[in-house]
Amino acid sequence: TIRTVRYNLLQGGALVVAILFLFLGNLRAALIVAAVIPLSMLAAFLGMRWFGITANLMSLGAVDFGVIVNGSVIMVENYVQRLRARPDPRLPLTGDANLALVRSAAHQVSRPILMGVGIIIAVYVPILSLQRLGQLFGGRPGRRSGSGGSGDGGSGSGGGTGRIGGLGVGIIVAVYVPILSLQGLEGRMYRPMAVTVCAALLGSLVLALAAVPAASRLLLGRTAGKPREPWMDRAREVYRRIVNRALDHRVIVVGAGTLLVAGALGSLRFIGTEFMPRLDEGSVVVQVLRIPSVSLSESVDIGLEVEKTLLEFPEVTGVVSKLGRPDLATEAMGIYESDVYVRLKPRAQWITAGTKEGLTQAMAAELSRIPGVVYNFTQPMAMRLDETISGVRADVAVKIFGPDEQRLNRSADQVLRVLGQVGGAADVQKQVFSGAAEWQVVVDREQLARYGLNVSDVSDVVQASVGGKPVTELIDGRRRFQVAVRLPESYSRDRAALGGILLAAPAGEQVSLGRVAEIRRSSGPEVVHREDSQRRMVVQCNVRGRDVGSFVAEARGRIQAAVDLPAGYYMTWGGQFENQQRAMQRLSLVLPAVMLVIFILLFLTFRSARQSFLVLLIVPFASVGGIAALWLRGMNLNVSASIGFIAVFGVAVLDGLVMVSTKNSLLEKGRSIREAVVEGAVTRLRPVLMTSVLASVGFLPMATATSIGAEVQRPLATVVIGGLISSTILTLLLLPVLYSWFLPRRKVSGRG
Repeated sequence: TIRTVRYNLLQGGALVVAILFLFLGNLRAALIVAAVIPLSMLAAFLGMRWFGITANLMSLGAVDFGVIVNGSVIMVENYVQRLRARPDPRLPLTGDANLALVRSAAHQVSRPILMGVGIIIAVYVPILSLQRLGQLFGGRPGRRSGSGGSGDGGSGSGGGTGRIGGLGVGIIVAVYVPILSLQGLEGRMYRPMAVTVCAALLGSLVLALAAVPAASRLLLGRTAGKPREPWMDRAREVYRRIVNRALDHRVIVVGAGTLLVAGALGSLRFIGTEFMPRLDEGSVVVQVLRIPSVSLSESVDIGLEVEKTLLEFPEVTGVVSKLGRPDLATEAMGIYESDVYVRLKPRAQWITAGTKEGLTQAMAAELSRIPGVVYNFTQPMAMRLDETISGVRADVAVKIFGPDEQRLNRSADQVLRVLGQVGGAADVQKQVFSGAAEWQVVVDREQLARYGLNVSDVSDVVQASVGGKPVTELIDGRRRFQVAVRLPESYSRDRAALGGILLAAPAGEQVSLGRVAEIRRSSGPEVVHREDSQRRMVVQCNVRGRDVGSFVAEARGRIQAAVDLPAGYYMTWGGQFENQQRAMQRLSLVLPAVMLVIFILLFLTFRSARQSFLVLLIVPFASVGGIAALWLRGMNLNVSASIGFIAVFGVAVLDGLVMVSTKNSLLEKGRSIREAVVEGAVTRLRPVLMTSVLASVGFLPMATATSIGAEVQRPLATVVIGGLISSTILTLLLLPVLYSWFLPRRKVSGRG
């Protein structure tokens, strides 16, 4: 997994640098932005050290350099564009003129950068204490920056720095709020990712606002700028025509976009669901369950046969079995259970099957030839996590609670039959309840009374004969030893020998045990399981070939129709499905909180609820591409994909924030609404494309990786890439169309 993370980070960084040079068309500008990557990662490492997080798959696996450099990209691109917009861009700038241009360019985009990166941080840090954040932001109203300077925005003499500084403090304080409100296993998995990304983003924010303008003044101002960029100029002209055409057909464009969003959201009902994609650990654990009455020698023989069968597979390099309970009882296993650890060759050397699922199915088919044994296939870490969190070692578990163990056993048998008929069920088994061989001594009270014996006389003899009973003590100095009487082992195995044990009657007769009691051979409970102080039986299975969510939905319907539990008995579902339900319920609370945080930050930027809502409309359009990407790649909706949706929302809102800010700036300069819409969209074409393409390219190695560890982050990267594609297209088309409809009324009056 560490090799996978290293490969993804290096390849993602190289792709980001290449895209930077392609879009900026200036090597020095690209290197300035590229230098932000290692410095931001230094901030990430400091944050990891502060929170005690190690470098692992979860902490570094989801770092996207494209997202990290977004603020610096906008800052450098705005300065480079101003250099090219001068009357004579071939002449280098020096002295006060260069300083004024840098200051003006930085002031124009500093607020969108600050709020945009803040929003990205906010989606990783769902703010749970909004009251404190509102006090920080609402203490003083910000001042409008003065007009002047060169280019599109006003520079003034630092008029916006106080406002920006106050907002920046509020954003940074937000990091002290708990990171990600997920709980349980999903919280432990994704909290390191949130800490790392937030620390890197905070470092990149400081660099974008402080270091990048200074580096741009030193390295770019003294060089001559290129007057034209042929490919970007052509792209702007094409985009200008598209925007004008969309403005002329607003109803059609908005209607098509609405239908697209409705169709995507409606399709979520039919997409598969699961808790988390399984991490390929490179090995397999086969849990072997024999009948409880098996002897130790028989259990060992079966284990050897299982090992020989597994070693016949060319993919297997070694097999180790663990049978029974260790000296330190860290795991309550009987001699009828064993865990077989199977070590495998690298995936490239497999012959039997190309996937882990195919290999386990082939192993299950071969092992099924051994009679009287039930198997469950899992992985070492997955087995321990499942057992620790939910108490079972399978994807799905049906837990039946009730007072009577025999009724529980019968209900479990019914559930077992129904569950095994559901498509996708594999390794279906019932928790061991009975099967331990035992003798039952049923006393005949009439016979006891005839000889003057009591029930206690029988129990004392049976205990002394079979279990052993202390009868005296041996004293050796200060040490005392109990002396117990016990008959040979043969008496406990032979019914006739056990029935021949003699009891002394009060009248002096010698009465055999078989004369006053019936000795039956029966099967008793092996272990009694309890949960929440109630008796429990579990029927469990793994799911192969389909998603867990639809499997549970079908199985639940069939079991409710076929199994009728009496009063006092009830049923719950556990395993990985239990984790999935908890995580999705938590996310259903987190997502509205994230949207509220984004809206507050947008309102603090625009001072307009209408324009804040306009930018927030990008969020459902961003979900269109993410949902489509899951469908195209045949992936399920899980916690990893859900985190991907949250991550893409921040980048999508940043694009809308930059676009709307530019339009507002042109509108304040006296442009008509149509001119502000068209020119603002064309002006910000490159930064919008750059931020989206960089974020997508940064996740590309993660989305296409197939090595060990890639399974966990692949849904996240897939959703981000698909979501950014749709949000970029719809932002460039729909946001200009909707802009005039969401203008504050004071700005609409008097405008053409």
